[in-house]
Amino acid sequence: MKSVFALILFVLSFSTQAQSVNGIVNDADGKSVSEVLIRDLTSKTHAHTDGDGKFTLEGVQVNDSLEITKKGFAPQKIKLASFNFLTISIDEKPFLLEEVKISNNLKYLNTISKIDLEIQPISNSQDLLRKIPGLFIGQHAGGGKAEQIFLRGFDCDHGTDINITVDGMPVNMVSHAHGQGYSDLHFVIPETVDNIDFDKGAYFADKGDFTTAGYVGFNTKNALQNSSISFEGGQFDTFRTVAMFNLLNKENQSAYFAGEYMMTDGYFDAPQNFNRINLFGKYSAKMDNGDRLALSVSHFKSQWDASGQIPDRAVNDGTISHYGAIDSNEGGNTDRTNFNLQYDAKIDENTHIKSSAYLSKYDFELYSNFTFFLNDPVNGDQIKQKENRTIVGFQSEYDQKLNDKWRFKLGAGLRNDNNKDVELSHTVNRKTVLEYLSLGNVNQTNLFTYTSFDFTSGKWLINTGLRLDYFKFGYEDQLLETYANQTQTKAIVSPKLNFLYTQNDKLQYFLKLGKGFHSNDTRVVVAQKGEKILPETYGADLGINWKPFPRMIINSALWYLYLAQEFVYVGDEAVVEPSGKTERKGFDFGFRYQLTNWLFWNTDYTYTHARAIDEPKGEDYLPLAPKNTLMSGLSVKDLKGFSGSLRTRFLGDRPANEDNSVVAKGYCITDFSVNYQIKKVSIGVNIDNIFNTKWKETQFLTESRLANETDSVEEIHFTAGTPFNARLILKYSW
Repeated sequence: MKSVFALILFVLSFSTQAQSVNGIVNDADGKSVSEVLIRDLTSKTHAHTDGDGKFTLEGVQVNDSLEITKKGFAPQKIKLASFNFLTISIDEKPFLLEEVKISNNLKYLNTISKIDLEIQPISNSQDLLRKIPGLFIGQHAGGGKAEQIFLRGFDCDHGTDINITVDGMPVNMVSHAHGQGYSDLHFVIPETVDNIDFDKGAYFADKGDFTTAGYVGFNTKNALQNSSISFEGGQFDTFRTVAMFNLLNKENQSAYFAGEYMMTDGYFDAPQNFNRINLFGKYSAKMDNGDRLALSVSHFKSQWDASGQIPDRAVNDGTISHYGAIDSNEGGNTDRTNFNLQYDAKIDENTHIKSSAYLSKYDFELYSNFTFFLNDPVNGDQIKQKENRTIVGFQSEYDQKLNDKWRFKLGAGLRNDNNKDVELSHTVNRKTVLEYLSLGNVNQTNLFTYTSFDFTSGKWLINTGLRLDYFKFGYEDQLLETYANQTQTKAIVSPKLNFLYTQNDKLQYFLKLGKGFHSNDTRVVVAQKGEKILPETYGADLGINWKPFPRMIINSALWYLYLAQEFVYVGDEAVVEPSGKTERKGFDFGFRYQLTNWLFWNTDYTYTHARAIDEPKGEDYLPLAPKNTLMSGLSVKDLKGFSGSLRTRFLGDRPANEDNSVVAKGYCITDFSVNYQIKKVSIGVNIDNIFNTKWKETQFLTESRLANETDSVEEIHFTAGTPFNARLILKYSW
C-alpha cells in the first residue's frame, strides 16, 4: 500500500513539474529560422520550428538541457531556467569539408552531390545536369529542345542511356517522336531542387530502363526557408523571373508555390523568340504515426524558333556567319502537366514502405531541317515530329532492417505510356504537310519487380540485387489501309552484386558488378518481331572514396561496360538501323578541396576508350563518343556576403565517324558568377563564356545539299555555342 501511495505521489509530482515551453529561434540578424530541431536531452522529447521560427516543446522541466541544431548553423546547448517564452539566437557557420564523413553507403557519389550543392547551388536549368561529374550537355535547337547528353563514352542523344527522374517520376520518354529516352528537364524550376541522387553504371536494383551509363534523380524541396522573388536580365533580350511563395510552414505541414517565366531572342542571327512558363506547387505533411505525404502539381509550356545545325562550308565561304541559319523556320513547342504523389509509411522502427504514383500529360511538336535540299530540291527537307502522350505509373518499395547485419528490400511497379498520333512528316514552312513518313499510336507498358539484400559485417557491405522487367509493346500504324495493332512482349532479368570495404570514415574501396539495359522504340520492336530489342549491358567499377586530408576528398574508379547488339529507330528518318556490340572502358577522377573556410576547388576528369567490337581495327570508332572531359572550378561561399565561382569545362576532340577521318573539335569554356547578399536583398552577375571563345556546342557528320548546289556534301554540321553572355540578377527574400 505504501509503495502504491509513493508511486501516486511521484506521478503527481512529475505531472506538476513537466510542462511545455514556447519559443522562437532567430539568426544573428534577428530573422526567424524554420526547421530548427530543439531536443530535450533529459526527457528525450523534441520539436521543430515552423515557418515563423516558433516552436512548442512538450514534457520539459526546469534545469533540463536543450540542444538546438540545424544544418548550416553552429549547434547550441542551453539550460532551461524557467517556462517563460524563449528567444534563442543561433549563428550561421561556414560549410566545412572536414565534417563530411565517408559512410558505408552503396551510392557513394551522393556525398559528392551534397558537397557540390552546398558550395555551388544550381542557378539555371542547364546546371541541373552539369552537376553530375563527367556529364556534358549540348543544346542544338533554340533552347526548347531537350539537351544532348554525353556520359561515360556514350552519346546518349537526349537520354537513351541515362535514367532520369524527378521526385521518383520518370523524365525519359519511351518511343518518343524524336528519339528513344528523350528527356526534357525544362519543366523543373532549378530553385526548387533540394538534392540530387546520382551514380554511374547499372548496379542498383531499383533502377531499370535506360540505366546503362548511370542514373540521376532530382528531388524537390518539401518546404521553403522563406519566400522570394527574383528578376534576371541580360544580353540578347534575355529576361527571367522566379517567384517562390511560402504558403504554409508548420512543424508537421508545409506548402509552397513556385513560378518561372523566361524569354530570350538568343545569340543567333535569327531571333529565337524563346519563351517558357513553369508553375509548381507542393504540399508535404508528417502524420502523428510518422508517415510522410508529399503531393506536387506542375505545368510547363515552351515555344521557340531555332537556327538548327549549319554546315561548315556555308560558314567558311561567308554565306552565313558562325551564328547564322540555313533554315530559320526550325523550332517547336511543348508542354507537360504532372501530378505526383509520394507516401512513406512507417510500419515500425525497422520497417518502411515507400510509395509513389504519378500522372503526366505531355505534348510535343518539333520542326527540323538537317539536310536542307538533299531530298526535295524544290520545297526543302523540313520535317515535323509530333506526339500527344499520357503517362501513368506507380512504384512501392518495402524496406526492412532484419537485424544488425541484414537489410531487405522488395519493390514493384508499373508504367504505361499511351502515345497518340506519333508523327513524322515532310512539311513546308511549318504549315503544309507534303507527306506522312510515319504516323501511328504507341501503347507501351513496363511491369517490374526487384529485390535486394544488404549484408553488413564489420567493415564490409555486400549488396546483392535482382530485377525483373516485363514489357508489352503495341503499335497501330495509321498509314495502313486496314486496322492492324501489332504487339510484342519481352522480359529481361538484371542481377547486381556490389562489395564495399569501408576501412574508416576516411577511406573506402568498392567493386560493383551489374547488368542493365535500355528498351528500344516500339516501332523497332514490331519491325524486328521482338528479336534483340532489349539490349543488355554488363558493367564493372573498381575504385576508392578517400579523404587523405580533413578538407580534401577524392573519388576515382576504373570501369568497363559492354553493350550487346541493338537496333536503333531513327526518328528523323523513320528507318531502323542496326548497330553491333560495343565496349567502353575508362577512368573517372573527382577531387574536392577546401582551401579556406570560404574558398573551394573542385575537379572532375574522365577518360573513355569506346570501340565497336565486331568492326575491323581502325573502322571501329563510335561517332561522337567523348574521350576526354574535364570540369574544374574555384568557388567562394559566404565571404562577407560574397559568393561566386569561376568554372571551366573541357571536352576534347572526338571521332565524328567510324574511321576517325572526320573529327568533332573539342572546346574549353569558362563561366563566371558573383553574388552579394545584404540582409534580404541579393544582387548578382552570371557570365557564360567569359573569354568569348568561338565554339561548336553540338556537331554531327551529315550529308546535305544547299539550294545553290548540284551535288551533296558530307561534312560537319554544328550548332554554335554561346558567346560572352552576361546577366544581372536581383533577388528579394522575406
